[in-house]
Amino acid sequence: MCRMMTELPIEIRRSRRARRLSARVHLDGHVEVVVPIYAPGVIVDDFIARHRHWMDARRTERLQQWVPEPFPPPQLDLPALGESWFVTRTMSGSTRSYCSELSDRHLQLHVSEQASRAEARALLIDWLRRYLRPHFECRLQSLADRHGFRYDSMQLRRQRTRWGSCSRSGVISLNLCGAFQQPDVLDYLMLHELVHTRHMNHSDRYWRAVEAVCPAWRELDRALTRGWQHVPQWVFR
Repeated sequence: MCRMMTELPIEIRRSRRARRLSARVHLDGHVEVVVPIYAPGVIVDDFIARHRHWMDARRTERLQQWVPEPFPPPQLDLPALGESWFVTRTMSGSTRSYCSELSDRHLQLHVSEQASRAEARALLIDWLRRYLRPHFECRLQSLADRHGFRYDSMQLRRQRTRWGSCSRSGVISLNLCGAFQQPDVLDYLMLHELVHTRHMNHSDRYWRAVEAVCPAWRELDRALTRGWQHVPQWVFR
């Protein structure tokens, strides 16, 4: 849901995990307010009104700092995998757009002359999702085996605000943006969700269980919180 207040677009996201209202201004100026799922609308409106000036000022600051990146990117860095890919765009002789992997980690986007930037971007995101899935599945299973966790399956998603989740049925969802983090940060993200297969909360017992498998979790959690700054702009716009 998105509402306008004096021309400031704000996305309202209701979350079952949220215990309080919070606001975040993303690097591209996108403003998001996270709300407990049953919070009354009047409380949400009051929160926005009280923090509107901060959000407006922060958004202005973000937009002044924001410099559009070229697309396609000349190089696609995936620190979590220790890989870098060269990316080039070429005109396809047909109306079909596709991606091809060349030697020496060279990725070529074949797009028709009529293809828009959005279509080329979707092509690269689709490749990224397909390429990362087996790597993430192998890594998650390896961590689960090492620490004795069991889960049902893994989903790979592209989310603007959440790094991951774990359902009560044991389905772990991971954000493909984890590929743009350092390897130990991605491992922490996976362990964070694996521990949720035993503790579906963030209680003291949960955090003790996290520390048992990841002693440096506090530092890594801070790095993950800052991790959005490492995600290329084209992933979301």
